[in-house]
Amino acid sequence: MNRNRTLGFALAALIFIADQAVKAFVVEGLGIAYPGAVREILPFFDLRFVANNGVSLGLLAAETELMRWGLVVMTAVIAIGVGFWMAREKNRGDLLALAFVLGGALGNIVDRTRFGYVVDYADLHFGEWRPFLVFNVADAAITIGVVILLIRALFVREKPKAEGTGAEAAPVENANA
Repeated sequence: MNRNRTLGFALAALIFIADQAVKAFVVEGLGIAYPGAVREILPFFDLRFVANNGVSLGLLAAETELMRWGLVVMTAVIAIGVGFWMAREKNRGDLLALAFVLGGALGNIVDRTRFGYVVDYADLHFGEWRPFLVFNVADAAITIGVVILLIRALFVREKPKAEGTGAEAAPVENANA
């Protein structure tokens, strides 16, 4: 079980590092560092600088310094909660999904602390239609982690183990049949 937790926290660290590295490359390496800066990569994908001062879908926009730090504290509390959840989680699938959420949350917390906003840059579009807002690696990781957790909670049922044996319990038969 310890190995799974180590793997989970290592994955969270890897996602955090990847998020920060890609943001640095886009902003500093490619010079896409100001509102309106854009570089077309593919006909349906651009790198476009967006200073996102809100959270998911632009909600809870931090228009003042107090609101900015309030968002930092709120997301930090959530990240700490996810970290504690990971430390107690026994299911490898849930642990890895939580790692995606934690790594992404840490990346966005660092941005908001350093810049006052989260750096978004990935713009997927088909003509004028955009199925997503402009996002970053951290946002994608959080979304993937949450979707995995939801799918596992709604559709994946773990088989119970027989008490004390470590073996799976036999199905319970209907006594009235």
